Amino acid sequence: VQLQASGGGLVQSGGSLRLSCAASHTSLDYYVIGWFRQASGKEREGVACIRGSDGGTAYVGSVKGRFTISRDIAKNTVYLQMNSLKPEDTGVYYCATRAVVTGLSLDAYDYDFWGQGTQVTVSS
Repeated sequence: VQLQASGGGLVQSGGSLRLSCAASHTSLDYYVIGWFRQASGKEREGVACIRGSDGGTAYVGSVKGRFTISRDIAKNTVYLQMNSLKPEDTGVYYCATRAVVTGLSLDAYDYDFWGQGTQVTVSS
């Protein structure tokens, strides 16, 4: 599995960004795909995940109602739409996969394959 994350950038507080995670050499049907973020000096935090087979999702409480994770099976891509961004959303965002049979999880230690990060910076 190869993952390519993109879409990060600099945005003002209250703004929006959409991150993309493109998977290659496999089908999303077989995986749970998670988005994680890591702020400077902090541990990596699970933000949202989606089950490729049926679109089931899970979110960390701090982003519920603001972020939406979705997938496009035809494009083998998972998206993270981020609205109402706050300075505390700043960090490097990573996507990762785990086998779908293992279920939804926001624990980074449960994930096997990781893409490179994309920087998200929210200014106040």
